[in-house]
Amino acid sequence: MTPKDMRANIREQAAVLALVSATQHEWHRTAVMIEEVGSALKFLACEWTGFEPFEVEGGKALAHRVKPQDVDKFVDMIGELAASGVKVFTVLDEDYPSNLRAIYNRPPMLFMKGDILEQDVKAVAVVGTRTATADGLRLARELAYQLARRDITVLSGLARGIDTAVHTGALEAGGRTIAVMGTGIRHAVYPPENAPLAERIREHGALVSQFWPDSPPRAMNFPLRNVVMSGMSIGTVVVEASSTSGAKMQARLALEHGKQVFLLKSLVMKQEWAQKYSKRPNAVVVDSSDKIVELVEQLIRPPKQLSLA
Repeated sequence: MTPKDMRANIREQAAVLALVSATQHEWHRTAVMIEEVGSALKFLACEWTGFEPFEVEGGKALAHRVKPQDVDKFVDMIGELAASGVKVFTVLDEDYPSNLRAIYNRPPMLFMKGDILEQDVKAVAVVGTRTATADGLRLARELAYQLARRDITVLSGLARGIDTAVHTGALEAGGRTIAVMGTGIRHAVYPPENAPLAERIREHGALVSQFWPDSPPRAMNFPLRNVVMSGMSIGTVVVEASSTSGAKMQARLALEHGKQVFLLKSLVMKQEWAQKYSKRPNAVVVDSSDKIVELVEQLIRPPKQLSLA
């Protein structure tokens, strides 16, 4: 990319951020509208057609809330982030994760430390409760280790309990792991004891956030974080989770996204919600890490071509 193209791309990114900042409804609806126009700068100039009347009215109202100086402000912010090692991706960028782009409630932007590679399209999320049992922690760590050994990228949320065991197991295998954060990318790591773990993840994968860079950990952030975890993966494994757990929410989101959901047999035996979910399409009950790895490998294997000879 030439310097001129880079400047143009940064300004497009800044226009996306300005539109998101001015959004008064769900961010993913703004993402869809920006993608349909194909340019955030054209969106701001209202250079678009083909929308329903109510969309035109809402789109113009949003565009008119953004001033030229707002875009300039975000150009400066992107430069500051780049200087501190933070990359910005928007729905207009080719490098926006392809798995995530395929879901209906994708976020309009991502902030990232580390790198997302082409191989990360083969990613599996492994999630569970913060108050895990010793058996749950052991299984989560072993499962992440086995997945990472087979070059499958392991996603989790950097939380206490199962998430911490998952990232640790993937790193122990020398594999790739991505932490989808419930805070801003520049905010202090939450929980604070996972700061050293976050640094190791950055070196061997990526830290990803959809929130403004300095956002603190708010309760509303974590359900949105689960959307991104589900979206970036080809499937979700739930190790241990109560009926009020965010991991249960992620299982529901993964099913909505048409992804595979793996429910541990021990979880299904103990939790009524897991028993109900196990009967849904794309959900499967598994009793070992070996079985999960086997099914994941089937999931990512290219389909056999029929021979006409």
